[in-house]
Amino acid sequence: MKNLSRTLLLGGCMAMVGLLSLSADASSLASLKTFLFEVKSAKAHFKQIVLDKKMSTVQETSGTMLFSRPGKFRWVYEKPYEQLIVGDGAKLWMYDVDLKQVTVKQMDSALGSSPAALLAGNNEIEKHFDLKDLGKRGTMEWLEATPRDKESTFESLRMGFSGTGLEVMELRDHFGQTTVIRFSGLERNPKLAPGAFKFVPPKGVDVIGD
Repeated sequence: MKNLSRTLLLGGCMAMVGLLSLSADASSLASLKTFLFEVKSAKAHFKQIVLDKKMSTVQETSGTMLFSRPGKFRWVYEKPYEQLIVGDGAKLWMYDVDLKQVTVKQMDSALGSSPAALLAGNNEIEKHFDLKDLGKRGTMEWLEATPRDKESTFESLRMGFSGTGLEVMELRDHFGQTTVIRFSGLERNPKLAPGAFKFVPPKGVDVIGD
């Protein structure tokens, strides 16, 4: 079950950058483009639920995340088990505490056409994604991002914006699973210690990758 979080980390690890205050009458597409230029850092709590094809709950996790543009993030899974995911701008580190294992990858190759690249890249979002404003549904404005890279790990990403910011992300993969991430406790543009985005593998753990 832990592997689900690792598989989906690129669908969520940068989601926090969308947690900025938005104009209540702004379209989702306009809001996304605006925050890419305005938001420099963010901090939030998250709850993540993975649903299967029948929309039954497969996994529930929660934790906190930090973000500093461009390309630095810290994603901490606290419950029901501990995992740490850190992007330092050059490498992506994934630490499974229980397994005592660290996986490391180059950031460019690890992110690719992922939601992380959409939200934390160089603002050339329409170069890598087809964006569609889905309009208002219920109390939120919805945006859909579809990767142009057919080898992407996900089919589509939907983001639900309210007047206070990004509230929900829905990531759909090629296996019919849906990951729903809900955010709370937003801190917009906080001052974050540079050390928050550095990772040194603990002694005694296995290190796999680049």
